[in-house]
Amino acid sequence: MLNENKYRILIVDDHTLFRRGLRALIDSCERFEVVGEATDGLEGVKMQQQLQPDAVLLDLDMPVMRGLEALPQMINHNPQQVVLMLTVSEDGSDLLECMRLGARGYLLKNIDTEFLLDSIEKAISGDSVLSPEMTSKLVTRLRRQEQADEKITEALTPREREILRWLAGGNSNKVIARNLDVTESTIKVHVQNILRKLNVASRVQAAVYAIEHGLDK
Repeated sequence: MLNENKYRILIVDDHTLFRRGLRALIDSCERFEVVGEATDGLEGVKMQQQLQPDAVLLDLDMPVMRGLEALPQMINHNPQQVVLMLTVSEDGSDLLECMRLGARGYLLKNIDTEFLLDSIEKAISGDSVLSPEMTSKLVTRLRRQEQADEKITEALTPREREILRWLAGGNSNKVIARNLDVTESTIKVHVQNILRKLNVASRVQAAVYAIEHGLDK
């Protein structure tokens, strides 16, 4: 395979021995070439912007800037960027947060070498990839999140849901009060209750929640 046809990989990991071993493994495969190594998230973000790799292998826990901080910056720079988390963390919350932030996959460092190489290629081709041990954890976390969202939605009164729809439309308390024929102070109390029940800090966050959960219609 000609060099220009190889997939270009950036490794971001603070452990020197692991990083060098990973580079040797990837470079030994004719499908890939490692174009850079970074020792922390901040350096990784800078190198990603400079090198424009086909895929980034990103550790979760690093000094200076963690993987969870670097990930959204990489995606913001290039929304199509393939980022695979390569970590020792089997925490379902880490997994869910990484996928929410745009990671294409979540792989544990103890995976088989062929599985890793195949996963990189699948991710570049557009698939999402997970270590086998993490699949059930993702399903469990999503189910718990769905159940929690249902409880939150059920906690809202019909009037609060109605006001939430108006909030999702970007309307002020004054506009909502006029349309619902109540006082602004009444709307203010309802909005405060909505923010508390949704566990969000602002009207904007409440509006985003409503849109994401189909409560804006």
